[in-house]
Parts: sequence; C-alpha cells; structure tokens
Amino acid sequence: MDIKIHRIYEEDVLLGYRALVDRLWPRNISKDEANLDGHWKDLAPSNELRKWFDHDPEKWSEFSKKYLIELSNNREKAQEHLAEVGKRSLILLYGAKNKKYSHAKVLKEYLDGLV
Repeated sequence: MDIKIHRIYEEDVLLGYRALVDRLWPRNISKDEANLDGHWKDLAPSNELRKWFDHDPEKWSEFSKKYLIELSNNREKAQEHLAEVGKRSLILLYGAKNKKYSHAKVLKEYLDGLV
C-alpha cells in the first residue's frame, strides 16, 4: 500500500483514500472541501499528548516515542482502518502548519510497518 501525508490546506489534491488524521476539524475547511473517505481521529494523538507537545520542535523526539506507544495500544483500530482502504493509495491529511513536526509523519511510519 502506498501511504502519503499531505497538508489539507494545500491546493493540490492527491488521489486515493483520503483520511483526516487530526482529532480536531481543521479551521476554514468545509466537509465538502475536505472530500474525505474517513476521519481517523481515533488514531490521532490523545488530547493530553497533543497539548503537551504543542508543536514544540524540542519535544519532537519524546512526542514521537509517546505517540508510537499510543498507536501500538490501538493497533487493532489501525488495522481496521487499513482494511477500509483496500488496494487504494492512502492519503493521511493533517492541518498543522509545520510539516517537519507533524504527527502524520509518525503515523505514516507506524502504518507502513503494518502493511
């Protein structure tokens, strides 16, 4: 399975199964504009972890480790979501401004290990 990450605010549209992986809905994006196949908020970082990280690059390494633990505790749900995708490409959509420190990168690595 081909898995890509993409910021939902970017104009270019990638084709495939489009899953929003943020717990919160992105500002100024309507459901029609989002054109989603799924909203996988159950695979997003917990509220506590998200608030603690607060997109601070200095916390990235520790955040990644903690988030991977959360994901490994939710492996069954991740596998269910991957089954929904089938043979299509998977596009993980997120809203964060900073592409380098987006949780979607960690999620992609995790999902790559399951397929």
